[in-house]
Amino acid sequence: MDPTIGLIGGLGVGAAITYYRGLAAAHDDRRRPLRLVMDHASIWRATEYASKGDRHGLAVYLAGFLSRLKAAGATFGVIPAVTPHLCIDELKRITPLPVIDITEAVANAVRERRLAKVALFGTRFVIESDLYSRLGGVDVVRPRSDEIDFVHSAYSHLAHTTTVSADDRRQFVALADTLQTRDGVEAILLAGTDFALMFDPSNTPFPHVDCARVHIDAVLQAARAPAGAVAPA
Repeated sequence: MDPTIGLIGGLGVGAAITYYRGLAAAHDDRRRPLRLVMDHASIWRATEYASKGDRHGLAVYLAGFLSRLKAAGATFGVIPAVTPHLCIDELKRITPLPVIDITEAVANAVRERRLAKVALFGTRFVIESDLYSRLGGVDVVRPRSDEIDFVHSAYSHLAHTTTVSADDRRQFVALADTLQTRDGVEAILLAGTDFALMFDPSNTPFPHVDCARVHIDAVLQAARAPAGAVAPA
C-alpha cells in the first residue's frame, strides 16, 4: 500500500488548497489513488507563536496535529507553510511522524541551480530568522527595513485572506527587480507557500524558486516510496 500523507491545513488555506491540487493532479496522472488525511490548524495561533519567538510552543502545537494525523493513518507529515518551519528542529525531536522538511527541499533546489546569492519573500519571521542559513554557502540578502515591512504586510494579507492584490503584486515585482539590480540577487525564494496564489511559472517575470512547488515535489517523492521508506524525522 502507498504511504499516506498527513497534511496540516489552516496555516494558509490557499496554500493547503494548492498542495491538495498539486498532489491530486500528480496522482491522477499516474492513475494512483491519493492517500491523504488532513487536520486543520489555526494560522492565528501559529503566527502568535512565531511573533513571540516561541519555537518550542509552536513545535508542541504542531506535534499535536501530527499525532492526530498518525492516528488517522498518516505515515508521514507535511506542513504546507514556511513560517511554522521555524521550529522544524524542535519539532523533529518530538514529532510522532516523519516530516518532509521544506527547507531541505529548497536547499536541494538552490544547489541544483547553483545559486550563490538569493533573497526571500515571506513573513518577517522567516526573512529575519536564520531558517535559510541551512542553504549552505549561499548568501541570503535581506531587504531593507521598509521593504521587509511591505513584504510581511502584503504576504500576511494574502495568506490570511487568499485575496490577490494587483497593487501588491506590482510592488513585489518591482522589489524583485530592485534586489537584482541593487544587491546582485540571482533569484528570489518565494518563501511563503501562499505565493502560489499570486505567482506561477507563466506570470513571474523575475528569477525565482517556488518553495511550495519544490516542497510538493518532495512530498510526491516520499508518497511514491514504499510504505515505511520515509526516513524518521
